[in-house]
Amino acid sequence: MERRAFRLNGFLALLVALALAVVAGLLLLNGGVAGLVLAIVLGLVVLLVLTGFAVINPNEANVVQFMGRYVGTVTDPGLQWVLPLTTKRKVTLRVRNFETARLKVNDADGNPVEIAAVVVYKVADAARAVFSVDDYEEYVSIQSEAAVRHLATTHPYDSHEESRTSLRDGVTVAEELTTELRERTELAGIEVLEARITHLAYAPEIAQAMLVRQQAAQVVAARTRIVEGAVGMVQLALDRLAAEGVVDLDEERKAQMVSNLLVVLCGDRAIQPVVNTGSLYA
Repeated sequence: MERRAFRLNGFLALLVALALAVVAGLLLLNGGVAGLVLAIVLGLVVLLVLTGFAVINPNEANVVQFMGRYVGTVTDPGLQWVLPLTTKRKVTLRVRNFETARLKVNDADGNPVEIAAVVVYKVADAARAVFSVDDYEEYVSIQSEAAVRHLATTHPYDSHEESRTSLRDGVTVAEELTTELRERTELAGIEVLEARITHLAYAPEIAQAMLVRQQAAQVVAARTRIVEGAVGMVQLALDRLAAEGVVDLDEERKAQMVSNLLVVLCGDRAIQPVVNTGSLYA
């Protein structure tokens, strides 16, 4: 939609306007009736020329309209001259960022969570930003909140399945949020550079219960790893004893040995050794 507007160097146009003003002044003083009429005409031309000046700052665009019609966009910095009797709306092209409010949403598992995100964006098409939406800043803000809510409802806070993405998977979630925001804001000529979650927590009413649940899950995971390691060590000990012929153990002695080793390896407290001087079969 955006196109380049007709423009001239502003300083050149200013010199032309000054020259016309000087000529009009000379005609007004020495030109009689004809000179007066010509001076008035030149004066009107100078006034028209003056309405076409615009100062463009770096990383800024001016959207130019003539009688309600879009005629183009000027992005070259400096003093520029465009068509006279036009209206000019300034739009910043600088990179901008904002943080959404902390939203309370139910995640994919139905647990209430608090979530917020930061969005980095810039205007890529000034004409669309002006004409496609009423206020592109408000539009980006509302669409960002909608995208964050949608993201939270489609992913769980925490996932115990490797194939399921959770909100705590920062890189993957940030890519999904950025992609969705780009699709939502393309209509308004906005380019979303990055979007990341800045705040993620369970809602206060369930935070304590979820903390206990997470601690229990970690304890179970740790115990599972300990048992797996202990079984491997017991198997290694039995295989080495059998391979080197240190002692010949029957099934009952093996069971007793496995029991003792598992107690030693899996216990979370210091083990007190007991020396058996009798016989296992006594």
